[in-house]
Amino acid sequence: MPFNLDRVLENSLGNYLLIVPLMLAIAIGWFLGRRDKRQRSNQPQINLSTEYFTGLDYLLNEKMDEAIESFIRALEINSDTIPAHLSLAKLFRRKGDVDRAIQIHQQLLARPDLSRADFMRIQMALARDYYAVGLLDRAENLLLEIIKSTPPKETRHNALCLLIKLYEKEGEWEQALNAAQDLSVEERKLIATELAHYCCELAEQAIAEKKVTISASYLKRAEQFEGNNVRIRLMLARMAMSSSNWKQAIKHLKSIPKIDRLFVSETIPLLSECYEQTKDPREYTEYLRTCLAKAPSTTVIVALAEQIRADRGAYAAGSFVTEELKRRPSIKGFNSLIDLHIEYGADNEKDSLKVFRGLTGQLELSKPIYRCNSCGFSGRTLSWQCPSCKSWGTTKPIQGLEGE
Repeated sequence: MPFNLDRVLENSLGNYLLIVPLMLAIAIGWFLGRRDKRQRSNQPQINLSTEYFTGLDYLLNEKMDEAIESFIRALEINSDTIPAHLSLAKLFRRKGDVDRAIQIHQQLLARPDLSRADFMRIQMALARDYYAVGLLDRAENLLLEIIKSTPPKETRHNALCLLIKLYEKEGEWEQALNAAQDLSVEERKLIATELAHYCCELAEQAIAEKKVTISASYLKRAEQFEGNNVRIRLMLARMAMSSSNWKQAIKHLKSIPKIDRLFVSETIPLLSECYEQTKDPREYTEYLRTCLAKAPSTTVIVALAEQIRADRGAYAAGSFVTEELKRRPSIKGFNSLIDLHIEYGADNEKDSLKVFRGLTGQLELSKPIYRCNSCGFSGRTLSWQCPSCKSWGTTKPIQGLEGE
């Protein structure tokens, strides 16, 4: 059967994209290996080209596993071909065959003639294998060994970063912070958001154990990593509210839209409680109007409608919501308008409106509230670390018709 490149591209695009760099790595490794062999005139020449082109034939016939096996047999392990072997192992790891990647790396480490640089490169690759397959204890021990052996700057940086991610995966926040202390100041700035959230995780644990002083110290430490962090301000506000320090809580909550206006909807329910305690509804109403102008959201519209309803009645509140929905339509706002119509509408219309409200209410509850701006994962719970891509601080309230 003739080789059909279009069919291969159509049916195996994912594998093809991985094979392109693999072919380059193998070709270079084969060339270097053969050149090295030719320099050793007293040793017999093995037929590298046969295995190489056998592997190439397998590749063209979409037999990926057989192709890789042929390429491995074509490569003698020496200082010139180690990069090719590492590329093969990396391919195995990406395909999910981590056991095979581990086997290749362990075979490489068993060689007595490895240079120190190659030895550390292979150790780092093996640590990534262990991390990928969930053997976190082995990965941790190997990374600690690499760090203690005074490696080159780049290797040390990579080992520390992977060790921090490992502790993050285990929920060992304090150990992650301790490992980060071994990074340079500039390197820590690159992961400042992550480090701030580690401190917040520890603060959450302290709050759960009713250790308020310890929680406050962790939040102060978090601010040192990243001062403009919404989570920190929300936690500080809740702590102030728990001690009835309403004015301090209001201050923290009002600072949040300046950091990220998308989170204004998270502050409104808390501000409503604070202003209810301070008996200052006028200031609250003025703040809501400021938010409507600078950081509009459906939550702000609904909250302001509640203030209008308390002052001037349901009809005035309904008129306000109607006008705002013309500018900023949303399911949540529409449901609020229906609620107001049920309150002040005619009795013969209320039953129909209640049935309609039940349907639109189910529609609202079926929609996600938050979305990760990094990977697009969405849900109804605010997760400071995205459950899908594991990014920190990328999940925010959804805007638009189905959100705020």
